[in-house]
Amino acid sequence: MNDALCEHIVARKSKPMDFVIRVLIIVVIVAIAIGGMPFLGFFAFALAAILALLAYYFAFPLLNVEYEYSLLNHDLEIDAIYSKEKRKSKMNLDIQNAEIIAPKGSHRLDSYHPETTCNFSSGNANAKVFAIMIPINQKMTCIYIEPDEKMIEHMKQWMGMKMFVD
Repeated sequence: MNDALCEHIVARKSKPMDFVIRVLIIVVIVAIAIGGMPFLGFFAFALAAILALLAYYFAFPLLNVEYEYSLLNHDLEIDAIYSKEKRKSKMNLDIQNAEIIAPKGSHRLDSYHPETTCNFSSGNANAKVFAIMIPINQKMTCIYIEPDEKMIEHMKQWMGMKMFVD
């Protein structure tokens, strides 16, 4: 078999709202511990400890995300990795079904009007982000990814005239 595999991991930049969510969760937990003391006694601290554990294991990991792109021949698999330990498959697609792959903001994308957009990039303003316009379930979808040079070269081999590097 002559399968070609390219993998690339991109860490998502923290959003300002992530910090706000973390602080809000901590404030609520402290408020329950202190404010519930006159009504519930020691049970308020136990409830706050349980909520803190739940936040630590379920809420906070969702705020630290990396995206892994795996390109096996022309099949692209996008996974989200939460806190470098939990993996969730986000999308699998065949890039040969794409209408066009071009850098984000390219004039070649002007004629496409996607119904949905999925952003799997780092969020850095100076990163080279590519847009994949592909029909999924009869809806034009725009998928933003941030591939490295090796993956771009591999995609060119499969896409031909549909791939633009500008």
